[in-house]
Amino acid sequence: MLATIHPGPIGGAVTVPPSKSIAHRAVLAAGLAKGLSRIYNLDPSQDIAATLAAVRGFGAKVKLNDRYTDIEGPGGFATILRPVDCGESGSTLRFLIPVLSLTGQQVEFTGRGRLFQRPMEVYRDIFAAQGLLFSQSEKGLVIRGRLAPGDYRVRGDVSSQFITGLLFTLPLLHRESRLEIVPPFESRSYVQLTLDVLHDFGVQADWDAERENTLTVPGGQRYHNRSYTVEGDYSQAAFLAVLGAVTGGVTVKGLKADSAQGDAAILDILKACGAKFTRAGDAVTFEKSELHAVDIDLADCPDLGPILMVLGLFCEGETVIRNAGRLRIKESDRIAAMEEELKKFGGKLKSDENTVTIQGSALALPGLLYGHNDHRVVMALSVAALAAGYTARISGAQAVAKSWPGFFAVLQQLGAGIEVEKE
Repeated sequence: MLATIHPGPIGGAVTVPPSKSIAHRAVLAAGLAKGLSRIYNLDPSQDIAATLAAVRGFGAKVKLNDRYTDIEGPGGFATILRPVDCGESGSTLRFLIPVLSLTGQQVEFTGRGRLFQRPMEVYRDIFAAQGLLFSQSEKGLVIRGRLAPGDYRVRGDVSSQFITGLLFTLPLLHRESRLEIVPPFESRSYVQLTLDVLHDFGVQADWDAERENTLTVPGGQRYHNRSYTVEGDYSQAAFLAVLGAVTGGVTVKGLKADSAQGDAAILDILKACGAKFTRAGDAVTFEKSELHAVDIDLADCPDLGPILMVLGLFCEGETVIRNAGRLRIKESDRIAAMEEELKKFGGKLKSDENTVTIQGSALALPGLLYGHNDHRVVMALSVAALAAGYTARISGAQAVAKSWPGFFAVLQQLGAGIEVEKE
């Protein structure tokens, strides 16, 4: 899909979609519970649709409605009759691998894009140590055998998704387990989101008072069905927040003030850059601001990487984004992709394996932009065009459906002109 973004007077109030990170967790917890759970504010983007399909695959009944989604969990596992298609969702794949080991069946996972190029060594090593099957290729992955309770050690600088997958699984084992996260412990906020959702669905896992970065997980637990509302997504709000800080007049609604989401850091980052905004309840209104460069640590909020690179273009001085290395193993190499595309605007960027530097400078009309099959790249480039005031054409714009199918409609609400055509 080719999207043409026309700048216009930007302004208005829009509501962000529900948090994708929390939605994955709530859907899985509901699928593992016995009985009916009702999940409010669930947006069936491609990634969430993959997790919904996965819980259906192990026996849950799913019914989508306009205001809520009903998930009736079996309280166990049905026979898995077909491969688990994870699409391009790393969360779906990494959350489900240890969980579905508990079926004792041979389970095949399939997907698309760069999904099976992402690191899986954490699970590979765990399965190998327990004598279980774990076979991966570029086309898919096969497991067989039940994980056992015990002591687990997981690196904290690869992906918190491995930690979350184990946290969903260990409570269902027959005795207590311990999970130690080896420093440096990045994306701690995502682990806290997992612990919060587990608690909400009646499952306990607690930080060990005597062992640093270690979780104690009692065995023999079960998930309890409940009603649950997914809060608004700060990682998606970041695109609108940056746009609002540059152009002014944008109100973003649906943002919980005391959210545990790591990407809520976008507000602190913008404030440090000189952005002016006010909060009224769950709504944040941004004024046009003179922005200056700051030093940013991405360790706990990697999904903000692409839009923060755009932010750097509009800040006076040199923006430095550190601990960005995990951006290279997402749907695309997000550092290389954003560097390539933002240079088409005349942006001055340079990078090494783990750091990105952006020099604020005057921008120019870009040539054809490419989305690199990455939803966050497409959204970041759209914001760059609107903030710079230039018409831009983005090839591969359909990638936004992965997390925010209504993204372009929201930009239209704010005054942008959007034309979409087949390529």
